[in-house]
Formats: sequence, C-alpha cells, structure tokens
Amino acid sequence: MKNRIVKKIMRIIFLVLIVAAVVGTFYFLWKKSRPVITVYELVTPTRDTIETKTVATGKVEPRDEVLIKPQMSGIISEVLKEAGQMVKEGEIIAKIKVIPEMVQLNSAESRVRVAKISLEQVSATFKRDEELYKQGVIAKEEFETSQATYKKAQEEAENAQDALEIIREGISRKSSASSTTQVRSTITGMILDVPVKVGNSVIQSNTFNDGTTIATVADMNNMIFKGKVDETEVGRINEGMPIKLTVGALDSRNFDALLEYVAPKGVEENGAVLFEVKAAVQMPADAFIRAGYSANAEIVLKRAENVLSVPESCVEFSGDSTFVQLVTQELPEQKFEKQPVKVGLSDGIRIEIKEGLKESDKVRGAIIDPNKK
Repeated sequence: MKNRIVKKIMRIIFLVLIVAAVVGTFYFLWKKSRPVITVYELVTPTRDTIETKTVATGKVEPRDEVLIKPQMSGIISEVLKEAGQMVKEGEIIAKIKVIPEMVQLNSAESRVRVAKISLEQVSATFKRDEELYKQGVIAKEEFETSQATYKKAQEEAENAQDALEIIREGISRKSSASSTTQVRSTITGMILDVPVKVGNSVIQSNTFNDGTTIATVADMNNMIFKGKVDETEVGRINEGMPIKLTVGALDSRNFDALLEYVAPKGVEENGAVLFEVKAAVQMPADAFIRAGYSANAEIVLKRAENVLSVPESCVEFSGDSTFVQLVTQELPEQKFEKQPVKVGLSDGIRIEIKEGLKESDKVRGAIIDPNKK
C-alpha cells in the first residue's frame, strides 16, 4: 500500500517538472523573440574651454649653479658652511692650509737672505753718502742716486719677505684682506653642496686641471624647468608660450612658467628624437623648490574659449564629413536623424562644434546598459 502511494507521488512530481520545463522553454523563446529596444544617453551641447596640450617631462633646477674653486692648492683646514645654508657674496666658505714645495721654499728663503745682505751693504753706503753730502763733499746728483739705490734695496727686501710668507703661509701681511687661503663665495645664494671635508687635499684651477670644487652655490629664487619634447610636437611650440608646471614632490602643486628656449637640434633617445626646452619658473613667495625636483610641463598648443562642445564619442566621422545623431523624439521611443556638423578643436574628450547644433539641441550619446542600476 505504501509503495503505491510513493509511486503515485513520484509520478506527480515528475509530471510537474515536465510541465515547468515546457512552460519555461516557451517563456524563454517568447522573451527572446521580442524586439530589443536600445536606449541611448541623451547629451546636450555645453559651452566649454577646449585646449590641446603636450606634456614635457623634466626637472626644475637653478638657472645658474656656480662652482666655487680655490685660488691655490693645499689642504682644507676648516669648513665654515654646509649645504642648505644661505651665503652672501664674499663670505668665507672654507679655509686652506698651504703645504709649500721644498724647492720653492728654499729659493724664497735664499732670496730673503740675499736681499738682506744687499740692503745692509746699500744702507751703509747710503749713510756714508748722506754724511758726505751734508759736508758738501759730494754733489746732490750723486746723493740722490745713492738714495734711490737704498730705497730699491728696501723694496726688494720687503718683496722677498712677502714672497716667502706667501709660499709658506699662503698669505702676506700686505694682502691679508684678500687672502687666497680663504675660499669665498662669488655670488649670493644657497649652498647646494659642499663636497670637501677637513683634511681633503685641493688644487687650484689651471690650464691642465679644472680644480677642486669647494662648494656649489645657486640663487634658488631664479629657477628654470628643463625638459624634452618629442619631434612630433616641437613644431607647434615656440618661445613665449605659457606653461603649467606640476611638481610631484610638492603634492602635485602647479606653478606658472614661460617657455624661453627650444633646442635647435634634437637628440635621439630610445629610437625617438627629443628636443630640449627651458622655461622660466614664476616662483611664488610661499614656495620653495629644491634643485632637481621632477616636474611635468603642460604646454598649451591651441585654445578655444567659450565654445559649443559635445563628447567626441557623439560625433561620427565619414571621410571628410562629420555627423551627429540629433534627437527628434524622446518618448515613447527614441528617434534620431543624421545631422551634419562642422567640428573644430578637440582635446580627445570633448570636441568643438562650430556649425550644425544649438545649445537647446540634444544628440545621441552612449548606449545605456539595461542591467546597470
């Protein structure tokens, strides 16, 4: 008895499943056979400013970086400044201790001894001639000759002593105010780098050597941007164009700049020809840009202000002609007609409409996804 009941229940469930499958199949086929109504986004033309730009990557650095070099060779005995400090023109940055060459030292000492011997001899002669002149024994001309010889001997002795002091100490008593052992800044600005330390040997600049750099000083209020532009864009830029600089290290802060140099010759890098550009940065009072900050420069190539525009995706291109799908009916079903338009400047997102549309018109945009909430 129980088996019959179970079989009857199973038969009913099986028939219900078959009926449900048949009904579901017919509903799916009916749903699929219905025409799909595509709904488009409706776009209204708006007034906007359209710009075409090119971007140059580079860095911001001082216009002039001055390398401070010593006027004589020796060993650094004291460093008075460090990187980041401000320095005025003529201010001492470091001091040098002179290590004299033995040959030059011996020669200078010998010259001093000879000058002293000569001075003693000439001095004795001058004193004798002076007494004889007072007594009227010798003529005035002879006395003046003796006096001139004595003064020359004095000058020679002083020069020999100064030369010895310069070789031994790097400075003489006469020239203490302009000592070559004191390395001074030649400009007013900020010290960017002091590559030497106490005890380092340094050499002066000469015909065969650039000399040792004691410090690098620059005016941080006179900064320029140096970057490179691709050859496809360089023909559309020229000196005097405004630039918008974006410095990433300063939370992507923007600075105004003015293009002042475009290289006449390009350099090939990684298969592309690039041209160097320079722009003068307009430094605001509340900003401090460190030398070497990376920056991106946006150069405005063309600009159209307060023009009628639509998204470029709304415009259809066919050969030399351009069209939009103008809305003729919104409800109950969207209807469109092809409308020729004249386009202008485009920034890749929006495009200028010169003729063919009014601000009150609506055009077809992108398809609205029915599954999108």
